[in-house]
Amino acid sequence: MMESLKQDLVDCIRMLEFAGLVNYNGHASIKISEHRILINSSSCPRNSLTVNDICEIDFDGNVIFGTDKPPIEFHLHVGIYEARSDVRAIVHAHPKWSTFLTMTNKEYLPVYAQGTLLYPMPVLETSKSINDKKIAKQLANVLSDRPAALLRAHGTVTVGESIQDAFVLANYLEENSYRQYMATAIGQPFVFSKKEIAEFKKRLWTPGLFKKTWNHFKAKIAP
Repeated sequence: MMESLKQDLVDCIRMLEFAGLVNYNGHASIKISEHRILINSSSCPRNSLTVNDICEIDFDGNVIFGTDKPPIEFHLHVGIYEARSDVRAIVHAHPKWSTFLTMTNKEYLPVYAQGTLLYPMPVLETSKSINDKKIAKQLANVLSDRPAALLRAHGTVTVGESIQDAFVLANYLEENSYRQYMATAIGQPFVFSKKEIAEFKKRLWTPGLFKKTWNHFKAKIAP
């Protein structure tokens, strides 16, 4: 079971790198017990990650198992897990299109069907690294019960019951942001109505469709 979770985490981070959502930074985690998580190590190359680059840490950042230190932003993960008992996995990415929105004070708008699953989108009004308990708590408060949040001029956070959920939502968020950005360059973007948003959330938030998206990206990193 543990090795399977580690491999899922490796696949997630490699797919995030392939999709351009992380580069030499960015991290993801899976909660495995009340005060323990799996997370990628700080120095590992994201595009050639292996299970040996995954470490197990406690909520104080102490390495229980692994050969390297966790990212300095492990507090981001711990703060959310402490605030949200429903969250079992987290992705923190640094995508460009959604970050452009926060850099220009543009609201995230539901212009893409799958992107409606994340609307409305809260924003943490700081670009600081989430590297201590205080700012991690601020992020958790901003996130509240939502599946995602934007970090001003910094990046994104998506959460879920599984790492597959958090990964898929990260991609939906960025695709929506890309379409919003490009549509705005032409004119006024079409925005889905409240009724349409409710219908999409009911129809598109399903395990089967999430698995389909996960498998689509996983095929791209297959040897």
